[in-house]
Amino acid sequence: MPELPDITVYIEALEARIRGARLERVRVAGPFLLHTAAPPIQSAEGKTVKELRRIGKRIAIGLEGELWLVLHLMIAGRLHWQESPVKPKSTADPRLGGVPEKPTAERPSRGYPYKKGVLANFDFSSGSLTLTEAGPQRRASLHVVVGEDGLRALDPGGVEVLDADLASFTAALTSANNTLKRALTDPRLFSGIGNAYSDEILHRAQLSPVVLTHRLSSEQIERLYQATRETLIEWSARLRAEAGRGFPEKVTAFREGMAVHGRYGKPCPRCGAKVQRIRYASNETNYCPRCQTGGKLLADRALSRLLKEDWPRSLEEMESLIERHRVP
Repeated sequence: MPELPDITVYIEALEARIRGARLERVRVAGPFLLHTAAPPIQSAEGKTVKELRRIGKRIAIGLEGELWLVLHLMIAGRLHWQESPVKPKSTADPRLGGVPEKPTAERPSRGYPYKKGVLANFDFSSGSLTLTEAGPQRRASLHVVVGEDGLRALDPGGVEVLDADLASFTAALTSANNTLKRALTDPRLFSGIGNAYSDEILHRAQLSPVVLTHRLSSEQIERLYQATRETLIEWSARLRAEAGRGFPEKVTAFREGMAVHGRYGKPCPRCGAKVQRIRYASNETNYCPRCQTGGKLLADRALSRLLKEDWPRSLEEMESLIERHRVP
């Protein structure tokens, strides 16, 4: 899921391309993307872009008349830009900008443009913005809201770490007794931090992802505060430099140069120990056992349930277990 650094760079790229431009047409592919009915999406057409904002992990495009288009990319949503308007594909709904497509067995009529993965096109006087989503699940969303009240209704309310002082950060962190991983990724506590950058933050702070927030010392909290700010600032700068004057197209949760996220089994850049993981549902937490947990391996639910008493408790036990079962 695009997080604060990714969304920041997206917005900077959009500022240079659509601020002051007129939104000429919006084409939404199907009913699942648009999560509001009033005001209608057509009311945005013909209006000029006045402002762009980040609302947590959302991109808010402010138009004339206090109208806002708010995009949440979720896990697989991505934005693409081209200078010339995108020609509409054929569609079963002429209101979406085309004519009915003749259905076939391979391509039955679905009531939206058949181009795979395209959810919407926003045609501006300066070019076209396309929203795509990979995979079969449709999680990305578009809200059309009016004014500051409409924006506040979509804001989970988490602290903006880059604007917060240590006291505000501490108050949010200790407002409930959660694990550090859960606290950092809770949008009601902290704005814009997700699975990828929370791994990087905790590695930089040398803190376990499962330690409870109420057990942290003031020194550890301050270390976490500094690590959070440094990580978000550093990665925003890296992504900005990578995009240059172009539009950010290589938005991914797995970046070259990350210390632990997506690096299971690879050496920690600080100490050389193998990066470990905890898997749960469709997510995983990556960490260095030597730098963050004092050499202790955190229980992976699936594997520890399978191995039971044989589950290694330390990095040394894990290495010994691997060595014993290595084929000569």
